[in-house]
Amino acid sequence: MKSRHLLPVVTGLMLSACASPAHAEATVDAANPLMQASPLPLQYPPFDQIRNEHFQPALEAGMREQLAEIAAIVANPQAANFDNTVVAMEKSGQLLGRALTVFSNLNATNTNPEMQKIQQTVAPLLAAHRDAIFLNAALYQRVLAAAATDEAKSLDPESAQLLNRTLTQFRRAGAALGEAQKTRLRELNTQLSTLTTQFQQNLRQATKDAAVVVDDAARLDGFSASQITSAAEAAKARGLDGKWLITLQNTTLQPGLQQLKNRDLREKLYRASVGRAVSGATDNRPVVAEIVKLRAERAQLLGYPNHAAWVLEDETAGSTAAVNKMLAELTPPAVANAKREAADIQALIDARAKAAGRKTFKLEAWDWPYYAEQVRAQRYAFDDDAVRPYFEIGNVLEKGVFFAAEKLYGLHFKPRSDLPLYHPDTKVYEVTDRNGSLLGLFIADYYARDSKQGGAWMNSYVTQSQLFGLKPVVGNHLNVPKPSEGQPTLLSFDEVTTMFHEFGHALHGLFASAQYPSLSGTSVPRDFVEYPSQFNEMWASDPAVLANYARHWQTGAPLDPALVDKLLAAGRFNQGYETTEYLASAVLDQHWHQLAAGSTPNAAGVVAFEQAALKEAGLALGPVPPRYRSPYFAHVFSGGYAAGYYAYIWSDVLARDSESWMKAHGGLDRANGDFFRAKVLSRGRSTEVLSLFRAFYGAEPDPVPLLESRGLVPPGKTKSKAAAAVTP
Repeated sequence: MKSRHLLPVVTGLMLSACASPAHAEATVDAANPLMQASPLPLQYPPFDQIRNEHFQPALEAGMREQLAEIAAIVANPQAANFDNTVVAMEKSGQLLGRALTVFSNLNATNTNPEMQKIQQTVAPLLAAHRDAIFLNAALYQRVLAAAATDEAKSLDPESAQLLNRTLTQFRRAGAALGEAQKTRLRELNTQLSTLTTQFQQNLRQATKDAAVVVDDAARLDGFSASQITSAAEAAKARGLDGKWLITLQNTTLQPGLQQLKNRDLREKLYRASVGRAVSGATDNRPVVAEIVKLRAERAQLLGYPNHAAWVLEDETAGSTAAVNKMLAELTPPAVANAKREAADIQALIDARAKAAGRKTFKLEAWDWPYYAEQVRAQRYAFDDDAVRPYFEIGNVLEKGVFFAAEKLYGLHFKPRSDLPLYHPDTKVYEVTDRNGSLLGLFIADYYARDSKQGGAWMNSYVTQSQLFGLKPVVGNHLNVPKPSEGQPTLLSFDEVTTMFHEFGHALHGLFASAQYPSLSGTSVPRDFVEYPSQFNEMWASDPAVLANYARHWQTGAPLDPALVDKLLAAGRFNQGYETTEYLASAVLDQHWHQLAAGSTPNAAGVVAFEQAALKEAGLALGPVPPRYRSPYFAHVFSGGYAAGYYAYIWSDVLARDSESWMKAHGGLDRANGDFFRAKVLSRGRSTEVLSLFRAFYGAEPDPVPLLESRGLVPPGKTKSKAAAAVTP
């Protein structure tokens, strides 16, 4: 499992991406395309017209406009009711929502120094703007009055949910605090918005700076010819002609560690990765320490023992106790498996050293990916490079990802060459529904570049809502190295799985069918948002889907069935390691955010705190480092997953339950897909989300399929609840 839903974030009020003609309060600048609704299909952004100088004026105008709209709600002489207060709030901020959505998404996918300066400027303004709304005592009283009416008791379920969510937002934002406390809260929110922006920008620069320069191509032994060419072109792009450059991904472990034969280069690459953002101008340790300190103080001010308690109250997990229990239960079997895997790898290292007549060495973190791949090849007679020629990126997308969506949900995809692009490496597809109607637009953006943040994620440019008559425009983003001109993009199976994962998020957005934008699509708790995406991963290895897309890029020959068997059998290999490295980061996240105010370490204590936390949790394994260390843990210090990184495995329980349900009911079948769409994918947060899962699965979440899928319990020793589930 990898980080696959790193949402681009501009800290502040993240409003729905609604777009309609600007209100009279805002000055309409005809030369600024963000100041009015896009004339393109589905209000797709006019990327060819948007310039850096358009962002800040539109954002500032949007904030002014929304505050005027809020003032009008408060000043309304009519008695407060659901429509003139709660729905009116939902309708407010359309200009700001449009401008902020485009800016934050482009700042993640194709940034530049000027955009980063704008982000630094507007982040604290946006935080203050959010506070101006949710700390507005008169507005809060009006919402309370609307909730107390007889009308509120007879609202339809989705409207009742909107009312409940609005009240919850006010309460959690501190609306009930005294004025002195609100003043301090505003200060904390502004400081945190500045710090999380600083963390993000430090990390982006540190990751770029830490790229490993190689002077001799012989040291790249193990890389394919196309990878070596790509490294040469990456070096040339930075003015390093005659050299090779290995750029870094977000995670601790780098893809090259699996292939590079040169142990010294592997160590150099690993140390470059873990050494990011820990010194000089991009040192994130002081930033981490200050973020944790201020989050703890804010939680205390809001009446919570720590930041995690504040976050988890509004998640499906509900409490720190529930999350701690799950992590503690998963850790022993994961670590035990990882130690067995380490012993197998060490045995291989020793045997090869003995056969070569040289001294052996102790397994280190930079050795694990390389030798684990050797063990896997030995055990399963499987080489990951042997299947890459069958996973050409265009085939994977159109004959794999899209094919599965067509079979399950009746969707069809058509390239749109008439719409402007924000980068030439992107593509746009028109998505039509099962009845032939236009469902939405999908942007595919899969290649890495210096102007793009690391990781993989989905975002929305236009959020579906019946209130505004809007259909969705969504995008998927990966960081696959771009091959040289004329060469194919050949993926690892992990990258293939990532494409299916992110498209699960895209389907969640495309299938949205909500009245209100703030309840639409992926606007669900963090520990539920990964459920549809992790569920969608199952189709990457489904026999019918795999047979359709796994074709040799030159000959068109299908992947040999024997190799398919080896691929799938090898898929469960190294699960102890993968689960342990993930749990280590999830535990770090909880340890940081379960600190009470006054007990947080300073910058000099960040590394020691990490080590102590991992040791206490039983996760301090030298050759198995955390997937992210704090200075580059973007999920929790700039990406919206603070105290929520556990969500991936929490959601995976639901996903593997749903996979078992699908298999028990016939797999790749339209009736199954339509049932899942109706019960889960289309509903957003129109009701409490666990009830959506129960309506689909027919039972409470069951951890057994997850444990079995990761080899953490012996297969066949337990039985999941899928057989008792609801039939479509």
